[in-house]
Amino acid sequence: MRGILALEDGSYFEGISIGKAGERIGEVVLNTAVVGYQEIMTDPANAGKILVFTYPLIGNYGVAKKFSESKKCWIEALVIKEESKMYSNWQAEDSFNNFLKKEHLVAISDVDTRTLAVKIRDNGQMLGIVSTLVPLARKETKIGELVKKLKDYKKYMKRNFITNISREITEIKSNTSGPKIAILDLGILNSFLEQLKTLGCKLTLLPYNTDADKILGLNPDGLIISNGPEEDEAISGIVEVVKKLIGKIPLLGISLGHEIISLALGGRLRKLKLGHRGVNYPVKSSSSYKGDITVQNHSFVVDEESIKDREEINITLRNVNDDSIEEMESGPLKFISTQYYPVSPGFDEVNGVFRRFLELIK
Repeated sequence: MRGILALEDGSYFEGISIGKAGERIGEVVLNTAVVGYQEIMTDPANAGKILVFTYPLIGNYGVAKKFSESKKCWIEALVIKEESKMYSNWQAEDSFNNFLKKEHLVAISDVDTRTLAVKIRDNGQMLGIVSTLVPLARKETKIGELVKKLKDYKKYMKRNFITNISREITEIKSNTSGPKIAILDLGILNSFLEQLKTLGCKLTLLPYNTDADKILGLNPDGLIISNGPEEDEAISGIVEVVKKLIGKIPLLGISLGHEIISLALGGRLRKLKLGHRGVNYPVKSSSSYKGDITVQNHSFVVDEESIKDREEINITLRNVNDDSIEEMESGPLKFISTQYYPVSPGFDEVNGVFRRFLELIK
């Protein structure tokens, strides 16, 4: 079955359907990672996106339940260059194609993702629609219909993914004597929870609409504001809650959480022409020549001009490529926030950001 990705500017890219038949609309984003396709597809921060993998071969090492970062795949559709017809890895439990079928995901392969990536890089992220319902005899007419659907969708589109992602209050007790950490769950990754459990934390996951009094009433040692979908309708309410918490309880903001803390401090966000989505983004401190390579998944950054008068805020890391803010902290306001993902360095190790957060709590 044939498939097409049509963009809102009228351009389109042809391919072959490899998932569920249908049509899906979303913002088209690129991810440059070489590995980690299952983790990326199950990251709730990608909810509502049409995800394009720039690496040309996807599926060659299969899938396994342990690598899912949440309970399901959140993207609207997937676009790739080539699907591997076989897989080989000692941890693999199933094929990539079976994963697509189980997740009921609209996906197309055999797309010229190199040309598509250049187009998105040069023109910026835009809405797109993936359709596998394209009769060969009326392709041009169908493309016109798809572009019209995009324009109609843009007039009335809603971004309310967090309400579906955020869980019920859930307690995860890995150590009864460890620090009590509450997590405002906007799409927390399973791998972040594993790192916190390794540190012996007692974790309580809270829904996105938990109010400040409820959070303080739980008497946690610290609060993590997690990663999640940007531009969501729920964010403004969450910002109001965080305003009441800054300075009262140690906070750690991750990606979207970092942006929310910035907004709560009176800052602004600006959208990047091309988001940071991949596993090789370099960051460094302005006081050092030493850099680190980070995992990132976001389209917005903090507008530095909007927080320049907040003398109590210290910008600790910047992006080497575009000088955007990657990490902030404040002793007086009791917070650390990272635009990047504090992923594990490997072998069940814990990212230093989580250790620093526990030191802030002490």
